[in-house]
Amino acid sequence: MSSYFTDLAQQYIDGEWRPGTGAWDVIDLDPYDDTKLASITVATVDEVDQAYRAAARAQKQWAETNPYTRRGVFERALRLIEDREQEIADLIIAELGGTRVKAGFELHLAKEFLREAVHLALSPGGRILPSPGDGKENRLYRIPVGVVGVISPFNFPFLLSLKSVAPALALGNGVVLKPHQNTPIAGGTLLAKIFEEAGLPGGLFNVVITDIAEIGDAFIEHPVPKVISFTGSDKVGRHVASVCAANFKRSVLELGGNSALVVLDDADLDYAVDAAVFSRFVHQGQVCMAANRVLVDRSVADEFTEKFVAKVRTLKVGDPRDPQTVIGPVINSTQATAMSGAVEQALAEGATALVRGTVTGNLVEPSVLTGLPADSALLQQEIFGPVVFLVSFDGEEEAVRIVNDTPYGLSGAVHTGDIERGVAFAKRIDTGMFHVNDGTVHDEPIVPFGGEKHSGLGRLNGETTADAFTTLKWISVQHGRSRFPF
Repeated sequence: MSSYFTDLAQQYIDGEWRPGTGAWDVIDLDPYDDTKLASITVATVDEVDQAYRAAARAQKQWAETNPYTRRGVFERALRLIEDREQEIADLIIAELGGTRVKAGFELHLAKEFLREAVHLALSPGGRILPSPGDGKENRLYRIPVGVVGVISPFNFPFLLSLKSVAPALALGNGVVLKPHQNTPIAGGTLLAKIFEEAGLPGGLFNVVITDIAEIGDAFIEHPVPKVISFTGSDKVGRHVASVCAANFKRSVLELGGNSALVVLDDADLDYAVDAAVFSRFVHQGQVCMAANRVLVDRSVADEFTEKFVAKVRTLKVGDPRDPQTVIGPVINSTQATAMSGAVEQALAEGATALVRGTVTGNLVEPSVLTGLPADSALLQQEIFGPVVFLVSFDGEEEAVRIVNDTPYGLSGAVHTGDIERGVAFAKRIDTGMFHVNDGTVHDEPIVPFGGEKHSGLGRLNGETTADAFTTLKWISVQHGRSRFPF
């Protein structure tokens, strides 16, 4: 077992590693075999307050630090990750059941986002705008918001914590991070250790491992943070947004999805099968952009289905440490039970199981279902696991209607032999992102990432990250004399 699970099983507050003082412990388990990895006493409301106060104190000087000096911290953090890549990959595999391919994918993206943070440290600039008044100069300054609160999920914890934490810090803010209780190390204290060793000033970045059962809404209600960046379910996201609005805070919400991968009648079917299998089953389907639904034109449905089912049957399920494993465990028994329930509900509603996987502990084998009634609630919701629904359609109009018939609007993809046909199709879909002749799971450091409808509010990555974690201030200078009416 990695020493990370003993060394980092603490709170990180005001530059100090210390135990929490709550009344109970978060038990960190390996989802593959339920081995206990660590036990962490939760942080209290008082410790959340200490973390925010520390970030606010340290932020003032950090915002005034030369941007080139700030940039050096992220350059060193990147080198530390590169030096310890295998250790971090092993930690990801152990703590969240990610396969070796998944761990490599997450670390690759994390490094790319850190490189973008290096750039962001120097990027926010001001503008001078014209004025209708003679002799007046309008200066527009982009300044840090102050302190950002980050709540990250369990599925890509290292990446999705880093994705908000690093740019918020690079732009001159302080940060308090609350990782998911299933991934407190990979999604929380590991980042604290890396930034501590990279030379980030103490107090500027804090990690509190706790839960709403202990602190209620204290993390998002606290008066210090001006922005809350939340990644998770739409149910919790709705609550975060309402609390933020009531407290005049900005919220950035990256929420769930119900993406569709669409196969038109002129698609390369072999390629579409590969894209669809990856889009549904990467990290056991525990990805907000995963293709819950695979829509296929009826004229090619039989051929596509035969090839799709054949490929799904080849996916190895088992120990995520085995390099041949494609599907490891879901995060916990609650998720495993939910997947069994979804399959049973679909079958009760009249669906046919082309592949019906068994559930052993937290290992959930793939299930491929077809013939689900069009009005089934299952087609409206996010299925966070290795269960996929195949849906046939007749022509593009019906495909567009089916894809849009969901409260979510995050990602999606369409496969076609005509690129411009695909782009025209993509424009008609109510999502924040859509991909032509590719998978549904994509995230890039400089391209705006986010959803429509119940899939979120706001965008991250590149310039939109600067919008999320800075504010604009207008300072005018009158070089002559203004004339006043009295």
